[in-house]
Amino acid sequence: MFDNFVQKRRYYYMFSGIVIGLGLLAMIYSVISTGQIFPLGVDFLGGTRFEIQFSDTVTEDQVRGVFVAEGISNPSITALRGQDLNNAWQIRTEFVDANKAHSLQSSLEALAPLVPGTFSVTTVSPAVGKEVTRAALAAVIVSGIVVLFYIMFAFRQVPNSFRYGACAVIAMFHDLFVIFGFAAIMGMISGWEVDALFLTGVLTVAGFSLQDTIVVFDRIRENSSRRRSSSGSFEALVNRSVNETIKRSLITQLSAMFVLLSILLFGGASIKPFIAVLFVGLLSGTYSSIFTAVPLLVSWELGEIPLISRIRTA
Repeated sequence: MFDNFVQKRRYYYMFSGIVIGLGLLAMIYSVISTGQIFPLGVDFLGGTRFEIQFSDTVTEDQVRGVFVAEGISNPSITALRGQDLNNAWQIRTEFVDANKAHSLQSSLEALAPLVPGTFSVTTVSPAVGKEVTRAALAAVIVSGIVVLFYIMFAFRQVPNSFRYGACAVIAMFHDLFVIFGFAAIMGMISGWEVDALFLTGVLTVAGFSLQDTIVVFDRIRENSSRRRSSSGSFEALVNRSVNETIKRSLITQLSAMFVLLSILLFGGASIKPFIAVLFVGLLSGTYSSIFTAVPLLVSWELGEIPLISRIRTA
């Protein structure tokens, strides 16, 4: 299916570099314009989030006018899109106490009737977001270290087993940078904000990425043991291993992605950013396990990476 695909590895590196580079440019632009790598939600900045739905049509300026009249300057207002979300709005403000929230509800009801049960108020401390972020960052780092040592142990009979683990971890961070860039781009285009669900998506993508890469590397390990009794280059062995596993990888990942795509198209607006991150992350993970981790391993084995090709491990 992929004859001698590793010979084109420099093109895969270029493609990955372009995708990640675009994401980095978006993050740099976001830092310059907003002071944040990507737009952060209430979960990280702290404040109050209102979600409301009117029975009648109202405009963003009318909703903004209600909040400004209540003494809340510069509210961030987003129209919610999706099934059964006509005239629904999400408003993010600085901290608002219970009395002010009740006054806002009365003013909004005076503007237009609210759909019963649709006025919700969420208040979050920025300390919560920082704590969750630290926990997620620690989870990613620890998982990368654990997988590195696990692969070194599981592949101990293969020469240079450290390289397999390192390439798997590098591919995982490749996918994380892709979704970070995607979050920054969507923040610029659609005003999406990063919340606690985004961190859930990051951890999920990291897990899928490592799993898919390990499957491919395991087949390379199996074929490496057979190679000792037969002739053939390492590149040919890798090509054969990828062709033996690619159908399974694509079927597994595409099945999950079709489900995510259905949710993305027909699901509620509040969950769409999370589903989109998962979708892009799984797409990137499917790509990186074959077109990033494997070619990187080949380049390392052939000494094509000057800075790290000197690393030798048994």
